[in-house]
Order: sequence, then C-alpha cells, then structure tokens
Amino acid sequence: MTPYQAYEKAIKSGERIPELEPFISKNAFYSYLYAIYVIKGRFILAEPVISNSNDSYLSFYYAICVMKGKLPDFMHNALLLSNNEFTKQYVEFISKNP
Repeated sequence: MTPYQAYEKAIKSGERIPELEPFISKNAFYSYLYAIYVIKGRFILAEPVISNSNDSYLSFYYAICVMKGKLPDFMHNALLLSNNEFTKQYVEFISKNP
C-alpha cells in the first residue's frame, strides 16, 4: 500500500487507523496532512520523516498548524539548520508562540 492510498483510506474513514500509519509515515506530505485532518494533533511516528524532508515548509507548517508552537528539539534544530525563508518565519513564529 502506498502512503497516498493509506492516507485516502484514513480520510474516508474520518478516523485514525493505526495499522495504516506505518505506510502514511513514509511520506512527509501525507504525514503532515494526516496529522492535521485525521489525528488533529501530533503524528509522532512521522516527525522524523517530516523533519528530514527537503521541504522545510512542511516542518514550518507542522509547527504552526499541528504543534501551535515550538517543534520538538530534533525538528527545531533541523529547521534552524536549513537556514532559508522558512527558518526566519519559524524563529519569528516561536518568539510569539513559545
């Protein structure tokens, strides 16, 4: 099963489906969406994938939409090291939302 297929199945059910989470957690984008629309909170299993993706905007939006504040330390540090436009926005965001 692909991450997309697992995510779609979870969305259709409207509920968290733990047996699908290992599939979803292999893709940063679907993990982010799953955290927002299904779990409505942290998706801890997928945080390393989200943090290690080449898309630092996912970590930034994970901080805003899921964590509503500072990321866990390993994600926080990875985003700071990326040193791009999202890093600056993240630093500004957490200074207002510790």
